[in-house]
Amino acid sequence: MYHFAHFRFFLLFLTIGSLLQTVSAQTALNPDKLEELIVTSSRVEKSLLELPSAVTIINQNDIQLGRQQLGLDESLNRVPGLFSQNRYNFTQDLRISIRGFGARASFGIRGIKVFVDDIPSTLADGQSGVDDVDLGSVQRIEVIRGPSSSLYGSASGGVISLYTEDGPETPFAEANITIGGFDQQKYQFKVGGQYDRLNYLVNVSYLSMDGFRDHSEVEHTLLNSKFRYDIDDSSSLTMIINAADSPTANDAGAITAADVAADPQQAQPRNLRSNAGEEFDQQKIGFVYRKSFNENHQITLRNYYLWKNFQTFLPIGTHIPFVADDGVVEFDRFFFGGGAQYTYTGTLFGRPNRFTAGFDIDIQEDDRQRFLNNAGVKGALSFDQLEEAESYGFYFRNEFAITDTLEFTFGGRYDMLNFSVDDRFLANADQSSKLDFDEFSPTLGLAWNPLPGLHLYSNYATSFETPTFTELANPARNSNVDLGGFNNVKAQTADSFEVGIKVSLYDRLLFDVAVYTMQIDDEISNISTTGTRGVFTNADTQRKGLEASVVADIFMGLKLTAAYTYSDFEFDNVPDNTAWEGNKLPGLPDHQFYAELAYTHDSGLYVVWDILYIDKFFANNANTAINESSIVANLRAGYRGRIGKWAVSPFVGLNNMFDENYISNVRINGFGGRLFEPAPDFNVYAGLTLRHSF
Repeated sequence: MYHFAHFRFFLLFLTIGSLLQTVSAQTALNPDKLEELIVTSSRVEKSLLELPSAVTIINQNDIQLGRQQLGLDESLNRVPGLFSQNRYNFTQDLRISIRGFGARASFGIRGIKVFVDDIPSTLADGQSGVDDVDLGSVQRIEVIRGPSSSLYGSASGGVISLYTEDGPETPFAEANITIGGFDQQKYQFKVGGQYDRLNYLVNVSYLSMDGFRDHSEVEHTLLNSKFRYDIDDSSSLTMIINAADSPTANDAGAITAADVAADPQQAQPRNLRSNAGEEFDQQKIGFVYRKSFNENHQITLRNYYLWKNFQTFLPIGTHIPFVADDGVVEFDRFFFGGGAQYTYTGTLFGRPNRFTAGFDIDIQEDDRQRFLNNAGVKGALSFDQLEEAESYGFYFRNEFAITDTLEFTFGGRYDMLNFSVDDRFLANADQSSKLDFDEFSPTLGLAWNPLPGLHLYSNYATSFETPTFTELANPARNSNVDLGGFNNVKAQTADSFEVGIKVSLYDRLLFDVAVYTMQIDDEISNISTTGTRGVFTNADTQRKGLEASVVADIFMGLKLTAAYTYSDFEFDNVPDNTAWEGNKLPGLPDHQFYAELAYTHDSGLYVVWDILYIDKFFANNANTAINESSIVANLRAGYRGRIGKWAVSPFVGLNNMFDENYISNVRINGFGGRLFEPAPDFNVYAGLTLRHSF
């Protein structure tokens, strides 16, 4: 099966190559031009080509146009070095890894900082989530690949920054309906515009879906809104108000390879018995104030607050049916913080120079309880503790132009993190604990522009990452009940060296390659998983990789996007199990390739075809379980037309058009061989967007 998959990949690669060769011979005299890409997630605005690091920018059409909009990975697959899983299990949230960081997560996102409109979606303990983001209002995504602790603190893998739409000058109202396989229904309503000094955009959406597998239903409602008031020509205040209500997100669970072959739609029986799934409601408000005193001095101030009520039923514990375990988790979360940044743009020793300094403060309070799970019914209290995490970070960054073509960047950040738990369930003794972490993370970079359109760079960066509360949880148990307090997992640190090249030709081709090597000490590693509960320890690992991407306007209306990733990640030193030393890190393929051809006609018709190849990878630390390689192709098409002040946009999409049998999510080190969550077979969705401009 593995060799056949590679053969299919080879044939598809030849087909794409032949198509491109034919198309190149028909290039128009006046091609569309690629727009200049400006990065803002690097704390200051800078051209993508001039940054001494690997960055990918994804625009609005690639995020929204004709998309099903079930998961962020629909548009992130084009990012080299990034690997994502779990689009179809809304209980666990999308799992994203960059250069291997984040792959260990049993659920959600680890090792990567996530921001939405400059407001963090990463908690003080390092856990991130994007289940409150409606892709129907996202305008741009920026992905910094590689260690970013010098800018953002505990961020080993990189940074994902999402920016929602601004309201246009002409006010509008837009309605969208999407229906699809497995009884998907999504309704969206969006309004925006400019009124005097106030720019606004409000987006509301509702999603309901039964899912491909049994017991995988989901229902949620999202509100994403942004208001920017221009106080004067030099200052503005932006307010973000978001809310999410998800009363249903069921978890079908992982099954064995034999179960996948027998019936990929079946749910894990224990998940059914336990009524596995979650529900939550969340509200968030944030403020961003920007002020330019003149062309040399700018400041940015941020402040934000988040409230979340959460309950989940976990499929954990005994294999004997209907025996209770502490598989019901509830918490009330309050997360708040803020920060300030100052930027000076001027000269140093007569040469252009830009200096940036700032600080971030994040405070997280989780009032967490566990209860017995009596066959899907909430039972008696078995665990009660207050968890608090405080994060304080101070950073600086300087960009100095040594010559007109050579720029030197250096910076650093000092972080202090304090974790504590106050145990209030004392029947099994007082497990109250405290942990403190502090780290300085420096970075150095050189960017050289020897010829127009040619940019070379190199950088050295360090990073660190603390364990989250979930990873710090005490794995010891007493009569199927968790003990409180912390285990002995330490923070991980990494040293990274990277070189890269970025090429822009005739405003029609953007090409970049990055090569890196990393040594990670005390990497936080998953050593076993029971249900959705992971047990973690520290191990040293080594990583080497190559990332390449190309975006090309081939001729009028036809664009190619392609990305290739090579990863060589392995265990170096594993104190808990020396037999794993030299093994590949689980959950990460050696090779990944993405290609997309998008054609847009002047009439408004568009067709987009994409294909994603994922190499086989190991599903456990022992490298004895394998997830086979897969090739998944999708097609979406639509039309954008106008009738007076109305814009009409019907669209249709074909998912998994070759009906590939593949795995949507692998639960690393899953107990009893229950490792695999099968992905849907061939399915179709369609929708209609109506937009009225006033």
